[in-house]
Amino acid sequence: MKEFFENFYSGLKHYTGLNKISPLKKRSPKANLSDTFPKMGILTPELKTRLEEVLKTKIVGVEYFEQALTHRSYLQIATNPKLFSNERLEFLGDAVLGMVVGEYLFTLYTEIPEGDLTKLRSRLVNKGILAAVAKQLGIDTFMLMSFGAAKSLEAGSDSILGDAMEAIIAAIYIDTGIEATRSFIIDTMLPYLLTYEKKEEENYKSILLEKVQAKGMNHPIYEVLEATGPDHDKVFRISVSVDGRAIAIGVGKSKKSAEQNAAKHAIPKIDMMFGKHTE
Repeated sequence: MKEFFENFYSGLKHYTGLNKISPLKKRSPKANLSDTFPKMGILTPELKTRLEEVLKTKIVGVEYFEQALTHRSYLQIATNPKLFSNERLEFLGDAVLGMVVGEYLFTLYTEIPEGDLTKLRSRLVNKGILAAVAKQLGIDTFMLMSFGAAKSLEAGSDSILGDAMEAIIAAIYIDTGIEATRSFIIDTMLPYLLTYEKKEEENYKSILLEKVQAKGMNHPIYEVLEATGPDHDKVFRISVSVDGRAIAIGVGKSKKSAEQNAAKHAIPKIDMMFGKHTE
């Protein structure tokens, strides 16, 4: 796996994509989109310039990016009833991101079988890592959302920013085409994706255990609060408690990942409760 990431990072500098055969080579049509993307007037020239600098891409149609930055909770407080949230863009962006990353892996790793390629792609484009990239880029400072959604974001919710990142990918695709989108994903996003994928491998449960033990507290207790979905696609919601006090909640496709996420969210709270440094 170490060799994979070394090759992956090196390949970023040389990758040009399967330009001749890509089904998304041509620019995406914009016909009949005016009703779907009403202009909101939110991205002022100054904000537009800031966002272009963050994304390292030229913005032609601000309306696509305004919608990409609009969380569904904002529609409850917006005065314009014709506005749309970024959910449909999220759908398109997820597909485009998967295609570009899949194309990259397919091109660079010719000896890796399909199953392993699928796992590698899933590890690189999961919502947690996309949210981390969004935070690094400062996408949260552009988001339109309700007060409640903003509090959820502050509490560590990954879904809002992860969804926004996918929506932005779709906005770039609609606005300036697949080549600009590919450049954004390969040149701007993938270095961050690689960095945060490595961080995701940290054992947050062990880190949390060390912190609470250093303070003379009992072992963290993990409890399954909810398991939803069919057997082949379960989603687990797990809480972690320390000395009888619920500290954080984590969600994941397995009990292990949900526990890791719960521990991840609990660590900064323990740091705040007792000071960042444990003796």
